[in-house]
Amino acid sequence: MALALTGRFRGTRRSIGKISQSIDKIGDHALFYGRALAAAPRAVVHYRKETIRLIAEISMGTGALAVIGGTVVIVGFLTLAAGGVIAVQGYSSLGNIGVEALTGFFAAFINVRIAAPVIAGIGLAATIGAGSTAQLGAMRVSEEIDALEVMAIPSIPYLVSTRVMAGMIAIVPLYSLAVVASFVASRFATVVLYGQSSGVYDHYFSTFLIPTDILWSFAQAILMALAVMLIHTYYGFHASGGPVGVGVAVGNAVRASLIAVVTVTLLLSLAIYGGSGNFNLSG
Repeated sequence: MALALTGRFRGTRRSIGKISQSIDKIGDHALFYGRALAAAPRAVVHYRKETIRLIAEISMGTGALAVIGGTVVIVGFLTLAAGGVIAVQGYSSLGNIGVEALTGFFAAFINVRIAAPVIAGIGLAATIGAGSTAQLGAMRVSEEIDALEVMAIPSIPYLVSTRVMAGMIAIVPLYSLAVVASFVASRFATVVLYGQSSGVYDHYFSTFLIPTDILWSFAQAILMALAVMLIHTYYGFHASGGPVGVGVAVGNAVRASLIAVVTVTLLLSLAIYGGSGNFNLSG
């Protein structure tokens, strides 16, 4: 009996310890994010050149990645493929019930509200997010961040806040390209590949494309970029264990940022569109 009670006590204490560690991690994340956001004005004012350099690096890439255009080409290609898939699936599915003429409506509705933001968020996590984690992680394990602190250069404003601001600035043209690519791919697949009349497609597309949805879509993309950059810079800034630790940090950051992208999409969709969806189909 005594041994059984002792085992249960140890199990309970171990569970409480795990819960306490999880709460501590959440607190560390919140504190780091707060410090990074609070230092953002300082980063823009005092480290303007570094911010501009990071914007160029995030958009066009560096080294071998710059040859293909960096994040611009990757995000554009992803959303181009997503728009084509939406057109193919939409035309086939709507054709089963004899309303394939509504493919333009389908493209205008799905691309703006779901496909383009989610695909762009995934592209950001896989490119600029993972790159930021690897860069900061390499600087951490090689003690470059400690060297900056020794030289009285604040590491969070110089390394973290500049990357967060660069990501939020670069996401606006990147997401504009993503939305346009998804629209072009959907129209090309429907009109050219399936042979639907361009007038029919354009009529339903322009009728059901709500301008406020595009604005909310950009707001969603900016919030996703903020979440992705904060998560990836945190894991890179706190990496440890040499090159292996940097790889582990990149994997953990990508996993967490993908969850954040889907969560932001869900919560904003509920907040903006609610139960009605702000949409009426009639006529």
